[in-house]
Amino acid sequence: MSRRKKRRKQEEEHMDESWLVPYADILTLLLALFIVLFAASSIDAQKFQQIASSFNNVLDGGSSIMEYQAPKQPELESLPIVEEEKKPLEEKSDKQKDKEELEELQRKINKYIKQNKLDDALQTKLTEEGLLVTLQDGALFDSASAKVRAEDAELAREISELLVLNPPRKIIISGHTDNVPINNHEFESNWHLSVMRSVNFMKILLENEKLNPSYFSARGLGEYEPIATNETVEGRAKNRRVEILILPHADLQP
Repeated sequence: MSRRKKRRKQEEEHMDESWLVPYADILTLLLALFIVLFAASSIDAQKFQQIASSFNNVLDGGSSIMEYQAPKQPELESLPIVEEEKKPLEEKSDKQKDKEELEELQRKINKYIKQNKLDDALQTKLTEEGLLVTLQDGALFDSASAKVRAEDAELAREISELLVLNPPRKIIISGHTDNVPINNHEFESNWHLSVMRSVNFMKILLENEKLNPSYFSARGLGEYEPIATNETVEGRAKNRRVEILILPHADLQP
């Protein structure tokens, strides 16, 4: 073969190989393109520089982009709990706890009532205002009198032990009467009688040195808050009463 022909053949073989791009390089370029597109929406400056550098290396014949780690997706940070949103739940929990304490006190008083067979004289009721303990006036007073009978003063002292609480609670003593008018040398009205009954009963309670007088108050409501009809003997007997209202803790009241 002549030298000219041989040289021509070598040039043709060289030209045939020069325009070929390895299949793997094409895939690498495509992969680089898709990664750039994928990362474009959420990429930061540092990651962009890394991808751009990698892409340039591929085009320049340097290391493949496959040597770089894929950018990590940013982790979602847990949102902080807003105190204003958490507070109502805490208040609800505190109110529930306070209610449970009053329910426990009610069970304690009911146990005392049952053990001493005082069901006709004392009753308890849990209300929105607090724990209400009702004493019929016949258990403490003679008719038209505001003085606690000597033989019943011990009942008031035993009740005072049930009111020793930790922490202490505010307690309101209320006197009530029926609507039968009263006007004697001692009392001008049922209102006056109800006031003195609540005060005299509270005095005996506060003989207990474990009770703090600053948590107690007395009031008279006369005939104006009946719980039964005044048209019958039975109804009027229910209306003549002294009530002990044990309040929820002050900071929990609406």
